[in-house]
Amino acid sequence: MKPRSKPDEDEADFFPCPPRKNWSVGLIKFISFLVIFMAGVVIGLSASGRFTRSFNSQTEIFFPSTMYMANCDKEFLSFKSFVTPEHLMHSMTDEELFWRASMVPKMEEYPFQRVPKVAFMFMTRGPLPFVQLWDRFFKGHEGLYSVYVHTLPDYKLNVSESSAFYSRQIPSEEVSWGSVTLVDAEKRLLANALLDFSNERFVLLSESCIPVYDFSTVYNYLVYSAHSFVESYDEISQQGRGRYNRRMAPTIKLYHWRKGSQWFELNRELAAYIVADYQYYLIFRKYCKPSCYPDEHYMPTYLNMFHGSLNSNRTVTWVDWSRGGPHPAAYGASSITLEFIQSIRNNGTTCTYNSKPTSVCFLFARKFSPNALGPLLNLSSRAMGF
Repeated sequence: MKPRSKPDEDEADFFPCPPRKNWSVGLIKFISFLVIFMAGVVIGLSASGRFTRSFNSQTEIFFPSTMYMANCDKEFLSFKSFVTPEHLMHSMTDEELFWRASMVPKMEEYPFQRVPKVAFMFMTRGPLPFVQLWDRFFKGHEGLYSVYVHTLPDYKLNVSESSAFYSRQIPSEEVSWGSVTLVDAEKRLLANALLDFSNERFVLLSESCIPVYDFSTVYNYLVYSAHSFVESYDEISQQGRGRYNRRMAPTIKLYHWRKGSQWFELNRELAAYIVADYQYYLIFRKYCKPSCYPDEHYMPTYLNMFHGSLNSNRTVTWVDWSRGGPHPAAYGASSITLEFIQSIRNNGTTCTYNSKPTSVCFLFARKFSPNALGPLLNLSSRAMGF
């Protein structure tokens, strides 16, 4: 048999035998490619370092890392801290605060279990002599109330950590009696209280005010009322219409003009309207000056003009003006008896509540001197039910 000089055609297709020269050329090309690739990697790494630094410096302008580190705190961005602020101190101006507080959700349903609260807003220049009495009033009703205190700017309220008043001061400004700064303080209290979405009713009190009923009675009376309690009446005298300034027209006319007690109670809807108002407030600030007192006319007039159907036109804070003069009668320790407190609770007055007559017209009373605290504490369980 003759040896084959070359493989069969089928074998040649599956077992090719390239010449040695082609193998050498391929090796040289591979080494060259590897050298070029490694050089490119080295150059690329060097360039990317400079690019990364440049890119980071540019993106820092638009997306600063420090901002994200500072503001992405879970508690800061939590839903709970938005609907129920735990800390009352802030750096907002009044203009910023009023804008923020005037925001009203469009959705009727709340995305959390909302229990309506009553906001007790205290306006004082200094100490609150009846803190102990109020703490007894609030005890056992946590989650149904909030406390807010407006004082002199530099005053520090000294109460125990267990008190309902602890850490409840709001950012405050100087207030002068008889001036528009009283209205500013009222709106400031309302605005801070509106930041808590669970606050449904808002009552203004002073350091000389006391409750004359227990908490449950006060809470149910306010939360289930169809109306707010702002005294608003037309007084044809120098102390009423005589305080109207004709330069307020045509925006505010004489027949709009009303007078009432400063010590009001509002539902959430009206509180938001008051905080949001700027047009009518500016008119009062400009033209209602002594002997016109903005705190006695601004809110009664504004509600009479726009929201009279939502207002009861009376106050829930009792006060004694029978002695005459610019200030009501004050009551000290010697005046505090069981009969006196009962006479405030049932003083023969008949008023309407949810369009029905009632003898329960006053939930709070003023004006009490600090030395009345002891007798009030001794009588609170018998006279006021707490």
